[in-house]
Amino acid sequence: MAEINGAFWEKNWARGRTPWDMGQASPALVAYVEQLADKNRRILVPGAGSGHEAAWFLAHGYPNVHFLDIAPTAIATVRANVPDYPAAQLIEGDFFAHTGTYDLILEQTFFCALPPALRPDYAQKMHELLVPGGTLAGLLFDFPLAGGPPFGGNAEEYRGYFAPYFTIKTMERAYNSIKPRAGAELFFILRK
Repeated sequence: MAEINGAFWEKNWARGRTPWDMGQASPALVAYVEQLADKNRRILVPGAGSGHEAAWFLAHGYPNVHFLDIAPTAIATVRANVPDYPAAQLIEGDFFAHTGTYDLILEQTFFCALPPALRPDYAQKMHELLVPGGTLAGLLFDFPLAGGPPFGGNAEEYRGYFAPYFTIKTMERAYNSIKPRAGAELFFILRK
């Protein structure tokens, strides 16, 4: 298998292989965020995708949402699709080198895109990026770890990565996945 890095993702963009693109903002993330009272939270979304979430956040008055992606094409796509999105909040870079602090980090198809050997580093980095009491929430795939990306896993495995850093508030079958992913996603909420 090819090394999974920025060049790998650029090739996927160039070939039009973007299976992570749902054509809309994630219903599970939207449902979660709509429950939050404070729209001014500093939020990070690693993995910018095509900008569906950026468009949703902009349209619904969330001023402090930052998107991070290692692939220049991803950031350029968000800029093209959501031209009014604040340029300073679209960050091209490596997640593991990223600095900053956030109240909330939203996960969707980023964790599953990483080589599984990086999962412990992911959990540690998420802890590092969140303020005390901050939240990591989103979706993780619930299917065997074969092949990939996307790489699957299960709740027991995920708990092992996160338990040293977070209080696990929720990790359960997602009820509002898009149809192609129904029954194959876990929704989780972790508190630093």
